[in-house]
Amino acid sequence: MPSSSSPFSSRFIPASLVLPLLLLTTILLVPWLAGCEGDDLPDPAAAVTEVERWEARAARVTIQRDEWGIPHIHGRTDADAVFGMIYAQAEDDFPRIERNYLISQGRWAEAEGESEVWRDLRQQMFIHEAEMRALYDESPTWLREIMDAWADGLNYFLHTHPEVEPRVLDRFEPWMPLTFSEGSIGGDIERVNLGRLAGLYGDDSEPAQVAGMARTGERVLASLVTPDPDREPRGSNGFAIAPHLTQDGNALFLINPHTSFYFRHEANIRSDEGLHAYGASTWGQFFIYQGFNETAGWMHTSSRADNIDEFLEEVVERDGELFYVYGDEERPFQVRDVVIRYRTDDGEMAERPFTIYRTHRGPVVRAVDGRWVSVAMMEEPLNALIQSYSRMKARNLDEFLEVMRAHTNSSNNTLFADAEGNVAYLHSNFVPIRDPRFDYDNPVDGSDPATDWQGIHTIEESPNAINPGTGWAMCTNNWPWSAAGEASPRQEDFPAYFDRGTENARGVNAIRELEGVEGWTLESLHQAAYTTHLPAFALMVPPLVEGWDGLADDHELKSATAEAVEMLREWDFAWDVESVPTSLAIFWGTGFLQGMGSRAQAAGMDVMDYAAERTSAEERLEALVEAMERLEDDFGDWRTPWGEINRFQRLTGEISGTFDDDAPSYPVGFTSARWGSLASYGAAPRDGTRRWYGTSGNSFVAVVEFGERVRAMAVTAGGLNNDPDSPHFNDQAELYSAGGLRPVHFHPDEVAAAAERSYRPGQR
Repeated sequence: MPSSSSPFSSRFIPASLVLPLLLLTTILLVPWLAGCEGDDLPDPAAAVTEVERWEARAARVTIQRDEWGIPHIHGRTDADAVFGMIYAQAEDDFPRIERNYLISQGRWAEAEGESEVWRDLRQQMFIHEAEMRALYDESPTWLREIMDAWADGLNYFLHTHPEVEPRVLDRFEPWMPLTFSEGSIGGDIERVNLGRLAGLYGDDSEPAQVAGMARTGERVLASLVTPDPDREPRGSNGFAIAPHLTQDGNALFLINPHTSFYFRHEANIRSDEGLHAYGASTWGQFFIYQGFNETAGWMHTSSRADNIDEFLEEVVERDGELFYVYGDEERPFQVRDVVIRYRTDDGEMAERPFTIYRTHRGPVVRAVDGRWVSVAMMEEPLNALIQSYSRMKARNLDEFLEVMRAHTNSSNNTLFADAEGNVAYLHSNFVPIRDPRFDYDNPVDGSDPATDWQGIHTIEESPNAINPGTGWAMCTNNWPWSAAGEASPRQEDFPAYFDRGTENARGVNAIRELEGVEGWTLESLHQAAYTTHLPAFALMVPPLVEGWDGLADDHELKSATAEAVEMLREWDFAWDVESVPTSLAIFWGTGFLQGMGSRAQAAGMDVMDYAAERTSAEERLEALVEAMERLEDDFGDWRTPWGEINRFQRLTGEISGTFDDDAPSYPVGFTSARWGSLASYGAAPRDGTRRWYGTSGNSFVAVVEFGERVRAMAVTAGGLNNDPDSPHFNDQAELYSAGGLRPVHFHPDEVAAAAERSYRPGQR
């Protein structure tokens, strides 16, 4: 965090990280000393002009595209490979790269208009250009070289593709990756509520108006965000299976992020300095976020660890200056003026100025009962970028754990496996140490210094499952207490703030697939990742059937639902494109659970447990009648197979796609993660359609085996390229929809055999 003496001073690498970073130096910086071909390639540093520098770098890079359009990038140095990697990303979908960096810099309103001003203000409270430039200057030489190559790759792409018209960013600078250094679904910053931010900093509530108000002493119940119980679950699945449970004695690994579709780019990146990684990168980033190298694999799953806190601040005004109470002190707020630019309706640029305030813990983001609320979260962009990149070069568990000692992968748990046979569930990489006397579920009293964080929990203090006795580890965004079955960490051994989650339906399903199984193969791991079992309905449907059995024979609900109940009675709770019970159960469950969250919460129960145990037969069957009627209205017959309803479609390359029932689409069997489907597919009617079209869930999926040579299979939703005219726009759609995977070309000989095109950046 910034020091209290300077509101926005540059952050330096903590002393505690010196030894880990020295180890990283050996992993990252020692180039191969043996001679190799290409010593006479041009040196970018010797170039006179910028274009000459780009061209010299491009001459050191080769991109090979396989039959699916996936780029396999090779560079002489790591920086060369990054240059080619980001160039290939831009070839496939430049608009998503630009979008991510407009958002990460707090400049999205320059493209989208005034409605995005508050999002940009929130971002600029944590990410400030001047500070990012200073951090770039302080970065290790090796990292600056990579950031320079990143910027050169994007600028060279724009130089060689004049037909591409950026919305705002027509120039990329090397400090920009520091604004987007982690790669998860939504950064921690997004947990700050925009409505409450606007309530404090908006025109009707200028910050100075609350200065000097007395503390109320009232317990504040409002949280950072208001959860939406109907939102499609986001997150990921990861499995790691030890060699003694596999047929060939090799560790196996599942990579299964659940994100919005087209969220990440699949690629293979390799250099002569030892970098060789394959997997999915969030658009615009120069590291593989979820993937594997020659001997190790890593998979992140969104964590439910409590790693963000709010603090109630008592504001005092003296001689026109604002202070906050901290123990016996009155500390001045750190104050900064921010100007948010936005595009007006006529296409011109306008500006809106703000004055933002910050304590030693973090920025002030809202007000409650006369007190400001500041928020504390991880703010270490330089170390986060180092950790994100260094993961790719960790060859085994020991090296991976050393990388994790930076403690900057804040919002994720991690699954890991390596060729040495190690498997692990590694809990959230950033959990602050707190005084257990305080209730951090709600804003705590910021005037009491004892509420300050007291450091970060070490890896050894965290609820991990490293080489568990069960031989497997998993995470489905559920709690860590079942991460390795009976070998899982014990909840009672850790402070409650280590995890605020629960077991979820996918976790139940994962344990069902993993427990007691031996003889695993890459193919059986693929099958497990797409198991058809839906545990939510295995829980909720039997009480529905039993309730029907208990009604009098002349009850009107009994005759109205007889055929449907009989179908559900015989159903095996498995999804299938030909299954009518799948359609019926999902329409019933969706309607039945709607609005039940508050009742379940009041009873202190999970909503599905509540629905199964605390509702009447009449409630359940009335919801079934409504589901049948809706199916009749939408599809003409409630006996409609699931695959007629649940579809995959990709019509345009726009970030927000459109859907059309009259256009081609593919049936999808797997369902929303809400019902415990390990293969997640978040679908709903879109744009007035009757059919349900997915926009999130399984996006990139891979299964990996670490033998003498890595063997893997994977799929990316739809296709890799955003251009509808590209052969790789929708070439994976049918495979994806059917739950299929294709072989991955990882090793150079495999890539050479599969390559359909080989070229250097700049060649068209």
